Amino acid sequence: MEDKKIEEIHRPQTNQAPPPKGGGGGGKGISVFAPATVANVVCGFDVLGFAVNEPGDEVIMRLTGKPGISISKITGDNGRLPMDPAKNTVSVSVRHYLDGIGRSDIGLDIELHKKMPIGSGLGSSSASTVAGLFAIKTLLGDESDPVKLLPSAMKGEEMACGHGHADNVAPALLGGFVLIRSYEPLDIVRLPHPEGLFCAIVFPEVDVPTREARQIIRNKINMKDAVTQWGNIAGLVSGLFMNDIDLIGRSMKDILVEPVRSMLIPDFYKMREMAMELGAVSFGISGSGPSVFSFTRDEETAKKITQKLQRHLADLLIGSQAYVSTINDKGPRVLG
Repeated sequence: MEDKKIEEIHRPQTNQAPPPKGGGGGGKGISVFAPATVANVVCGFDVLGFAVNEPGDEVIMRLTGKPGISISKITGDNGRLPMDPAKNTVSVSVRHYLDGIGRSDIGLDIELHKKMPIGSGLGSSSASTVAGLFAIKTLLGDESDPVKLLPSAMKGEEMACGHGHADNVAPALLGGFVLIRSYEPLDIVRLPHPEGLFCAIVFPEVDVPTREARQIIRNKINMKDAVTQWGNIAGLVSGLFMNDIDLIGRSMKDILVEPVRSMLIPDFYKMREMAMELGAVSFGISGSGPSVFSFTRDEETAKKITQKLQRHLADLLIGSQAYVSTINDKGPRVLG
């Protein structure tokens, strides 16, 4: 996607100043946090996503005096992620960015601290990648709009799951609720959302690899199903613009992907029934799963849903993690 032009984004544009030709002297460093995301948002496969406040990942990056990128430390991954800069999503995306601005002379050392579960369906690779890209952008004083980092972020996604989609990296990078209107050319639109909307997330600790979860999706669909899905996506976007939570809820139905992916998630339909009975606006799979999420009108309902679903999973002898959050409109942030 590196050759694709970013056509438009519906957000205020910042001044686009080129990064300085300094740096590389060694010592200067920065710590950046980037948030988890919920992709697809039930009916918007590969075109909708939003950021949450937690969990997320932290990248510590330092300029060094020797050209090239090294990874000195990774924590929180139980040894699952590669230290090789040619195989790690953070370093690959940062290298793509540096090559794109003609700064292959830069030397960097990266520490990656995983503070969210890998393979959760919450954009784990995206959070790491975005934290790394925002860190190098900030270190070099690049004041151009963050959307310019998306092609590099998508390179990281391509390495992580074999497909350079943007429904995780775009909201992680830009914050808020995001629509990918087009991939060729890349056209990103930030959507409004009701301020009082809460998200209840539960991650059942079972393994659902993203690559495999994509492979079981149908490649062909009939026109009737397509029309139903288009209507739901349009209804969801309309509900976001109109602050109509009821419309959001009744639009969040998926007849194309969820029926297949739900088979990989223990007691998916039972958990949905429980969540809706407790007052959820909607219920669905986050990304490729196994995490599930609900929209609610208040924090108390979101907490009740996560607690009940966790108890149910415990009865099935399945561990879980839970998060309650509003939609995160800020995206990545500098920690120090």
